Amino acid sequence: MQTTSAFDVARLRAARHDLLADAARRAQAYLDRLDTRPVAPSATEVAALARLDEPLPRGPGAAADTLALMDEIGSPATVASAGPRYFGFVTGGALPAAVAAGWLASAWDQNGAMRVMSPAASAIEATARRWLVEILGLPSETHVSFATGTTTADMTTLIAARRAVLQRHGWDVERQGLAGAPRIRVIVGEAVHTTLYRALSVVGVGRDQIHHVPADDQGRMRAEALPPVDGPTIVCVQAGNVNSGAFDPVGEICRRVRPAGAWVHVDGAFGLWAAASPDLRHLTEGIAGADSWVSDGHKWLNVPYDCGLAFVRLIEPLREALAMRAVYLVQDLEDPMNTTLEASRRARGIEVWAALRSLGRSGVAALVDQSCRLARRFADGLRDAGYDVLNEVCLNQVLVAFGDADATARVIEDVQAEGTCWCGGTTWNGRAAMRISVSGWATTDEDVDRSLAVIRTMAGAARQ
Repeated sequence: MQTTSAFDVARLRAARHDLLADAARRAQAYLDRLDTRPVAPSATEVAALARLDEPLPRGPGAAADTLALMDEIGSPATVASAGPRYFGFVTGGALPAAVAAGWLASAWDQNGAMRVMSPAASAIEATARRWLVEILGLPSETHVSFATGTTTADMTTLIAARRAVLQRHGWDVERQGLAGAPRIRVIVGEAVHTTLYRALSVVGVGRDQIHHVPADDQGRMRAEALPPVDGPTIVCVQAGNVNSGAFDPVGEICRRVRPAGAWVHVDGAFGLWAAASPDLRHLTEGIAGADSWVSDGHKWLNVPYDCGLAFVRLIEPLREALAMRAVYLVQDLEDPMNTTLEASRRARGIEVWAALRSLGRSGVAALVDQSCRLARRFADGLRDAGYDVLNEVCLNQVLVAFGDADATARVIEDVQAEGTCWCGGTTWNGRAAMRISVSGWATTDEDVDRSLAVIRTMAGAARQ
């Protein structure tokens, strides 16, 4: 009978120091190349990934060889989204302090589920929660849960919303389930982000339960078009449209619907960070009057993936919906696992803490303001060159058309292939457009000007 050999702990320990030093060296070299390499990998570099599709090794090998293969084949095939000229999908490059904290946190390998599992992670995340509430100007009693992204943060907060609005109508959803429950109506704007539909589906809200409110030409929900609120109702508003950057009139919406018992939920994946800037805070007027909010740390705060943020004004509905009770667990309702979708999870709040501590209040404001200023620089440069900027550039998003749909698509394709920068495409008010999202800490005026020069060249060629 064949048996496996003993696990070689001594060999792994002996190799650990050199292996981690090699990983740090390779990571530094990768980051140093971001400013000079093309943003997108070449077809050859992508094709080389096939070399990773090998048979599972029959036995142990040198970990250094695995790391070398990952770097030599994987690094060239990445998208340089951590660099200064990636303007797609509102992706922020990770701040040095957040990357370094993430490295150390990975070495700690802490389970963020319970305080008894990691006093250090729990204390750091508790501070990060308090700082987030302060810097975003949310009610002091607001609770924050760390999630994987805005989609799961939406799910987390909507679970609390579901419990609260049904409880107000005499239904205990955790005990009685959804079958036979009062019908929940969800009100959204016509320009709602598609991921919200996924989150609503997960919490048991069907498409027929969703009422769409007309939006203006910037994607802002028209508050005067809100229907009367009757019965269990959740109103979902946007802080930062993913295309235009525009904000729904959250304050006015709250004033209209909350007295009738509706729960107001704010999707602020990136736009919520405008509240951190004295110059942009007016965009979020009245936002503290909502019941829940979501955002992404890995967008404008520039922490590594993945980091979603779920905020609820009152913790009780969330805790009642998600609290875990098991005889083998230390019973502590303050443990994070009682307010998150996950039990075991990485302590992703550590990178948030590191980013906030290294930047401070004024540093976060400066990061947000810089992105918005550079977005305006893009818009001015494209407008001056004779191209159509389609949105009011109120935040960090720029939409530009280069003629008809075919011409715009050709410019986007050519810009992506050239490699200096990367911008995506979208459709806005019936027109094909290039979407430019400025949200990375490393982007400078020079990066914008280099990118503008390439975009203008490609657009000029498309005109011929």
